[in-house]
Amino acid sequence: MDEKTTGHASNFETAKKLGLLPEEYDMIREYLGREPNFTELSIYSVMWSEHCSYKNSIKWLKTLPRKGEHLLAEAGDENAGLVDLGDGLACAFKIESHNHPSALEPYQGAATGVGGINRDIFTMGARPIAQLNSLRFGNPSRERTKWLMKGVVKGIGDYGNAFGVPVVGGEVFFDDCYNTNPLVNAMSVGVVRKGNTISATSYGKGNPVFIVGSSTGKDGIHGATFASEDITEASADKIPAVQVGDPFQEKLLLEATLEVIKTGAVVGMQDMGAAGITCSTSEMSAKGKHGMIIHLDKVPLRQKNMQPFEILLSESQERMLVVVKKGREKEVTEVFDKWDLNCVQIGEVTEGDILKYYWQGDLVAEVPAGSLVLGGGAPVYDRQYDEPDYYRKNRAFNMDLVPMPADIKKVARHLLGNHNIASKKWVVDQYDTMVGTKNMSTNKEADAGVVNLKGSNKALALSVDCNPRYVYADPEKGCAIAVAESARNIVCSGGRPLAITNCLNFGNPYNPHVYWQFVGAIKGMSAACEKLNTPVTGGNVSFYNQSTINNKTEPVFPTPVIGMLGILEDKKRMTGIAFTDEGDQIYLIGRSRNDIASSEYLYSYHQVKNSPAPYFDLDEEHELQQVLSELIHRGLIVSAHDVSDGGLFTTLFESARINGLGFTIDTDAEIRKDAFLFGEAQSRVVVTLKPGDEGNLAELLASSSLEFSLLGEVTGKNAVVDGEDFGSIDELNELYESVIPAMMDGDSVKVPAGDRQG
Repeated sequence: MDEKTTGHASNFETAKKLGLLPEEYDMIREYLGREPNFTELSIYSVMWSEHCSYKNSIKWLKTLPRKGEHLLAEAGDENAGLVDLGDGLACAFKIESHNHPSALEPYQGAATGVGGINRDIFTMGARPIAQLNSLRFGNPSRERTKWLMKGVVKGIGDYGNAFGVPVVGGEVFFDDCYNTNPLVNAMSVGVVRKGNTISATSYGKGNPVFIVGSSTGKDGIHGATFASEDITEASADKIPAVQVGDPFQEKLLLEATLEVIKTGAVVGMQDMGAAGITCSTSEMSAKGKHGMIIHLDKVPLRQKNMQPFEILLSESQERMLVVVKKGREKEVTEVFDKWDLNCVQIGEVTEGDILKYYWQGDLVAEVPAGSLVLGGGAPVYDRQYDEPDYYRKNRAFNMDLVPMPADIKKVARHLLGNHNIASKKWVVDQYDTMVGTKNMSTNKEADAGVVNLKGSNKALALSVDCNPRYVYADPEKGCAIAVAESARNIVCSGGRPLAITNCLNFGNPYNPHVYWQFVGAIKGMSAACEKLNTPVTGGNVSFYNQSTINNKTEPVFPTPVIGMLGILEDKKRMTGIAFTDEGDQIYLIGRSRNDIASSEYLYSYHQVKNSPAPYFDLDEEHELQQVLSELIHRGLIVSAHDVSDGGLFTTLFESARINGLGFTIDTDAEIRKDAFLFGEAQSRVVVTLKPGDEGNLAELLASSSLEFSLLGEVTGKNAVVDGEDFGSIDELNELYESVIPAMMDGDSVKVPAGDRQG
């Protein structure tokens, strides 16, 4: 090789600077049978980073339920999950994080997150038809929070709108723990005819290897390594680790990709995401049990004087690696020429397991593909975990020590004016929710995003959910609730849950308390997915979501976001959340409880930060969803809306506001009034019925163990509780709609002065 290896001590120090552990450096020497050079160390540093190798999480990820009757690919088999929808259709879907890039450069960080997750879908041959996102920001009063939120939302909107895929759902949550390290999780969903998918694999000696799409620059170099470390005061210096996206180029790449797949000339294809050429060549080769020869000097570049390691590690966007059947190169190049995209042969497939990278005829790196990848030679660790002291404080919570508010109406207004509860219309208005004309949720607001499958009776139901406060309070129960709520939202909309993808956002895995949170969340997810028959199709682990400022390290709340796919077998049964007519009867299915634990009411109104997760019973949840599905199937339900953040009053208000109707209800004298109205005990759904259907509801529920109760009825224009007028829905809605716009304050949001991390 032209890159001479230096002494062991020098190499060891280089490896350390690149983030490799001493034992990992020894593993590399053993795999290679010699001292690695700098380029090889760079390759291992990105491929063995947490972001690519999952070395600190894979042990527990393998315990998740990964088999199901509808799955066409198991978790980890492909770039995204693949689920059978029936009628010859399949759905590819996945959620991923782009947290660290968004913390430094919110616009490009979020935009390229959207671009990357969409490429994971269409490289499988599926056309993306829907996007969702889950966003976490810090204290809404901070200028930095406003700057981050403005950039992230604009980045998602600009990229997705230009690319042409509607946003059909999502969530936004604020807490001080995200002040420095926001979470930006993007989900993409695509549809493909069964049998028309392409795998991310490489095989066939002599088959040519092409790089297609954009040219390669220096953006994103060591981005995977950057995503595997803490955010610190020096992180702003790593702006080159943030990629730059071009949605118009991606749109061309989408159309060219779907067209080239139809030629039948493609062996395998993979997006160049984290670690760029390094990742795609190694993962495709390892999967196909072949090697490659790659000529880096043939890669189209947009910057001069790039070194071989920079070309290998660049995370420039809108690029893919394509392995083509030998002799059919012309068919492939003609398609990409038609769409005015680069399509350059940079190598060929070889027998064996060795990847050889050349620069101007000189061999600059030679590594076994299997040694680089997850499930192959990448290291796997079993980290220590310990229960933190705060968990004992949470369990010691006593609701009796929390005073009952003197003015319950004041609490209601406080919640509707709370940033976590208030309308996110300011966010949604920046997304194109109508492009493609498949989003059924724009005309009929539902708990899930509902996407029409044109030409069939079916529709997709999609949701993303996680209340990180619940997971912090009790990781196992909190994550089970996230799965249950995501499924509940789909059921409330008339759908049947099929499978999940996940985005697991946690702090540093070397922190035993953080790892305890991670292990608990995995256990809770497993239990809920098993019970609800929603296997895990894959996803993303994002560790190191914490900040070290002034030598103090604080992790974010554990935030395992659940993205769920469901199916409406009959889209005519789509059920919305809106109250529709005065006189409709309002029922609560599920039991009200004396429980205010981890509620927004307790946390923000009483400022009580330590409490357990709210009441949750998995068997009860399963029965609720089964019964609700049957009620909707029989056509008994006018509307359905689950009780979640903000409690029952918020649920009622959200259903009333859509058509400007009011409600009159009575509370339960056996339940504390604040718990009845604002508690967040799980497994409860508010439904409305037409007068006269009460008997049918009672008959069906009589065969179940679920409690149900008549709350009241839909009335004129006001919210009335126990005969007390809480105000007109229109007036309450003005408060609800004003909060986020007032926070963002038009165009006054600017990059915070001084320290970018401040």
